[in-house]
This record gives sequence, C-alpha cells and structure tokens, in this order.
Amino acid sequence: MTYQDRLFSIADTDPRVVVMTAENRAAIRDLPRRLGSRFVDVGIAEQTLVGAAAGLALRGRVPIVHSLATFLTMRAFEFIRTDVGIAHLPVKLIGAAAGLLSEANGPTHQAIEDVALMRLIPGMRVCCPADDTEMLDAIASIAGDDAPWYMRYNPRPAAFRHRAPFVPGTAEIVAEGTDVAILTYGCLVRECYRAVERLDDRGIAARLVNMRTLEPIDEAAILDAARQTGLVVTVEDHFATGGLATIVAEVAAAHEIAVRLHPIAFAGRWFTPALLDDVLECEGLSPERLAQRIKLALAARTTIRGHLHV
Repeated sequence: MTYQDRLFSIADTDPRVVVMTAENRAAIRDLPRRLGSRFVDVGIAEQTLVGAAAGLALRGRVPIVHSLATFLTMRAFEFIRTDVGIAHLPVKLIGAAAGLLSEANGPTHQAIEDVALMRLIPGMRVCCPADDTEMLDAIASIAGDDAPWYMRYNPRPAAFRHRAPFVPGTAEIVAEGTDVAILTYGCLVRECYRAVERLDDRGIAARLVNMRTLEPIDEAAILDAARQTGLVVTVEDHFATGGLATIVAEVAAAHEIAVRLHPIAFAGRWFTPALLDDVLECEGLSPERLAQRIKLALAARTTIRGHLHV
C-alpha cells in the first residue's frame, strides 16, 4: 500500500478526515480525484493552510496536512502554535522532505530544526517513522488520536522487518548489545542498522533503538540504554540542539542519572546539498562512516576511563 492509498483508506473509513496541502502534491497526486471536495489545496500559502486546517478542526473535521517540512514548521510556526497548539486541535501535520530527505537543496529548504520547534508546543506530539512501512502504521494510528501531531514523511524502503507494531511513546529495540546504545529515528534508522552490522564484525555489540516518537518519548528505553551500556550515541539528521540528544539529556537529568552521551548531529551549520547517498558519505552518516565514528567514540571513552583509574 502506498502513502496516498493509506490516506484514502483512512478518509474512506472516517468521513471527518480531510487531506490538505500547499501545492505539494507529488506523493498525493491521485487524491484530488479520489477525495473530491475533501481534498483542499490552498496554493503556496502554508500559514493559510494551517489556519484553514484549524478552522476545519473546530468544525469537527480531522485535517491531515501534507506540506514541505521546512515551510510548514517555520513559515507557519505561529499558526501551528496559536491556532492548533493552544486550542489543542486534532490537526495532523505531515512534513515532507524533512532532514536529509531534502535532497540537493540548500539551507532554505533543509528542515533540521523541525523537531525542536514542534516539541516546544505544549501538547504537540512528534513522530519520525523509520521507513515507509512504519509511516503507514503511524499515520493510521495518529489519525484517530485527539491530539495534534507532527510527523516527518519518510518514503524510504524498510531495511529490516519491524518486531513490534507502532505504539506512540514506545521505542523499538532493533538490536541488542551492551557495549554501546545507538538511539535514532527517521531516515537514519536504516544507516544505523547497517552500522550495527559493521560494528558486530569488529567485535562491538551495539544496541539499536528506533525511537519512533520523540513526543511522547520512551523514557524507559533511554534510561535502560544509559544504565546497561557503556555509551549512548544519538544519531539524527537534525541540529544537535533541541533534538534527540537534548531529549536524552533532559530525561537523564530528570531521573538524576549519569549518561555517557555522544551526539551525532549537525552543530552550528546546515548540511552539504547533494543527493542522499552523497550527503550521507560527505557528512559521515553512511553505515561505514557511522561505524567508524562510534568505534572511535568508544575508544576515546575507554582511554579517558583508563586515565581516571591511574
């Protein structure tokens, strides 16, 4: 089933559902014909898009809003905060081309602060599926929830078979290990999964945790990673501030536990524009480069501990 097929199925089951966009139809090009008046395209006007979605939600509709992540979360941020967030309306915001999936685009089109912005809004929930399979499960789950949601659209094929159904606030343990825990989400789950295979070849047992939702967050998965492994590595196509690394630090502080944290994220700059495979290699996020970086981080921690025990 495709993404647009799933949206049609949801709308066919629930007459309250409307699908909306701001002239971003690539993934949903057949829906105007199939949904008729329940498909709304406002043109390139993301603020109008969110305001109209909030108005429809106040009239009992469940709007599923599909638009480019960078403009949806930034250009329309005040509207999301004020019209959707304060009123706690069941608007589902789907951000396309988020993070590294904004291929070949420069900083103006790179949404690598979207998670931080959305989780700032009280009551807003944030979902970052690992692949298209998980995305289809997630959209079906969140469409029936009364809360507002932001979800990163991720059409990448699955790298592995998911072990557990999608449940908001529940992470998926993809691989077990006690040497290092890799916490990640979204499109980089695929690269991390392959990095774990390379680490295993080097004799390093890595735990891989697909966080799935960043709000609500699976605190137990984070605490277990901190307590049961030698190092927690967060991997994300987001700024280091406000994303998963920040969440891990917040959870650890709230529970008064020490966490040996090594963030892999963008710090103080946007990523080099290129096609995805080239970006992954250039930014050190390919499976091999990730395995190398994690091995070095483990070695550095071992060296520090050795000095402390001298």
